[in-house]
Amino acid sequence: MLESIKVTEQLHWPEVDLSKKSIFNSADRVVSPSQVSLENIPSTVLKGLLGAGSNSYNVLLQAKEEKKKKKQEKSLRKRPKTSVKGGSTCSKGNRLILAQNKTHILDGGEKPIQTNCVLSGSNCNLLKPTRTLTVVGSKMGLTPRSVPQLKTYIHNVHRPLLPSLHKAAISREAENVKKLCILTAIKPSNVEKERDKFFNSDFNYNPQFEYSNPVPAVILARYNNASDHFLTQAVNIMEVALERYGSYEIFEQVTGGNLLTKSRIWSNVKRYMEKEGCVGEIVIQVTDDLLSRASMTAVNGRPTVTINTSSAREHWLEGMLRHEIGTHYFRGINNCQQPWSSSVGRRKNNLKPLNPTEEGLASIHSVLFRKDPTLWRAALLYYTVYQARHMSFSQLFHNLGRFVQDPNTRWDYCVRAKRGQTDTAQPGCFSKDQVYLEGILKILRYRDKIDFPMLMALGKVSFEDVDRLKPLAQMENVRIPHFMQDQGRYAEQLTKIMVVNQLTDEELKTLI
Repeated sequence: MLESIKVTEQLHWPEVDLSKKSIFNSADRVVSPSQVSLENIPSTVLKGLLGAGSNSYNVLLQAKEEKKKKKQEKSLRKRPKTSVKGGSTCSKGNRLILAQNKTHILDGGEKPIQTNCVLSGSNCNLLKPTRTLTVVGSKMGLTPRSVPQLKTYIHNVHRPLLPSLHKAAISREAENVKKLCILTAIKPSNVEKERDKFFNSDFNYNPQFEYSNPVPAVILARYNNASDHFLTQAVNIMEVALERYGSYEIFEQVTGGNLLTKSRIWSNVKRYMEKEGCVGEIVIQVTDDLLSRASMTAVNGRPTVTINTSSAREHWLEGMLRHEIGTHYFRGINNCQQPWSSSVGRRKNNLKPLNPTEEGLASIHSVLFRKDPTLWRAALLYYTVYQARHMSFSQLFHNLGRFVQDPNTRWDYCVRAKRGQTDTAQPGCFSKDQVYLEGILKILRYRDKIDFPMLMALGKVSFEDVDRLKPLAQMENVRIPHFMQDQGRYAEQLTKIMVVNQLTDEELKTLI
């Protein structure tokens, strides 16, 4: 899920210099000179790579200057070469040398790609292209700066390189940014002020929200239609949980566990990214100013996961990462290489909308492998949106007391459902949050027929398009999350979700 975010803190690796960038880095695995060497790189570029104040930069720069002086003394009468050919300079180790927009794989011939990808095993920049240094071994995120482009010679790459972000994919991402602007625009700018008024009024005041960039009423009207199609299922899911635990607060504590400290969040996120082989590819940020539990967005052209510290619980965090990284991020990079990666390609192939499949699949992965995979959050979001369509903010707040006692939790759900409105005394909703439960139930309805690894591999597509798109798919470099490798176990978990939430196939066949 994508939300407007205000970053209050960035997560840094302890005792590691990341050149002013909070990037998860596999620096604990030492890169030897046989793995990476730098040749003929100007000191300004080297400085940008290692950081002006780092010890690494000072040592390498000093060695480079001494080497340069020796070469000048030995070649006073010899004219220096103006170009370097890969065949004569590339040793058994990996080297970085100046060139133009190509990557040569010694064991596999030549494959042109753009240098806006960081080659760290298999990484693809999903967002706006930047010029970076390509390093094999240790993954490092770099800030965009004007530097010469590089040719990389890679020996014995164990994992295939992802395709570069072609122009069509770039255009698609630009279009997505425009669409996502509404999520930024509908976040009220005076939330804290109105929250104080609301709580001081004994929960009877209807907040008057303000917006820095108000969304036109005609656009908001598109999101003001709430469905009741799965309302019975939403209510039943929550009532079953209340019968089992007594209250939402007890359910949250028992199934979610304790809130994690920032250091434990860091440790758990690192462990998960190592499982998925994506260390160094994604920026991780933590904040307490987020309406959702986590979000996958683009910050300065980098895939960025933002985690809400107020909801990062010990038994729920990995599910959150499966949602944001294992689903949204992996489907995004798989989508880059497909013929439908652009809006033109989607129209040409007559693709259905990616939602509710995208958010439904991610939400299933949120509860996958939990001891109790109750679909509480998806159910409450669906219910809250429906009621918001017919109630004022204050009425909605009191209505949610049926399921949630904590006023802070109720406030958060009400703000999500009422965002976009100015006068919340009026009935109205932002209906996006209904896609989670809708997507979950549709996928569970057809779980025995869906090819889930293929659904992941094809990128941002609906499960209804999978069979039709298979023959057109580019499958060489797709990435499937680790939790999908065992399809037998995966299917068992889907059945468990059905049982715990008291859903039946007959019921779903009638609804869908």
